[in-house]
Amino acid sequence: MNGLLFLIPVAVGMGFAGLIGFFWALRHGQFEDPEGAANRILIDEED
Repeated sequence: MNGLLFLIPVAVGMGFAGLIGFFWALRHGQFEDPEGAANRILIDEED
């Protein structure tokens, strides 16, 4: 029981940190062009 008093707040804190990280990435344009990277792999550019 004592372990749960420690683990539950840690798990909630980690979930909250992940949510903050996701919203930070969303605000800074990390998900603007999800298909661009996939299409760049297929384009053959020879210099």
